[in-house]
Amino acid sequence: QVQLVESGGGLVQAGGSLRLSCAVSGRSISDYVMGWFRQAPGKEREFVAAISASGSSTTYADSVKGRFTISRDNAKNTVYQQMNSLKPEDTAVYYCAADREYAAWGRLPRGQYDYDYWGQGIQVTVSS
Repeated sequence: QVQLVESGGGLVQAGGSLRLSCAVSGRSISDYVMGWFRQAPGKEREFVAAISASGSSTTYADSVKGRFTISRDNAKNTVYQQMNSLKPEDTAVYYCAADREYAAWGRLPRGQYDYDYWGQGIQVTVSS
């Protein structure tokens, strides 16, 4: 049983920064692609970023490229997302996700249905 727990969310002013963490238990994440998604009220869940099992490859949504950085510490079984220059449109519930199958293929999936395990989500609110 793989469990993911997000932390680090909250309220921040536009232009500020937050660092999200995703602590994983039940399995070592060293065999998993890890991703971040977000869902704003009334909108579908959207891809934000993903990182390969080794951490050597990353991919980002265009809307966050250059502002967000995904990273991982396999020894701590934790994934991070540093979010800088936050905008009001970044307001959403942020979810951490994990998948093992795509890690074996060496791919970084962007679809929510490509991921098998999910955290409960954490609120990020950016005020203008």
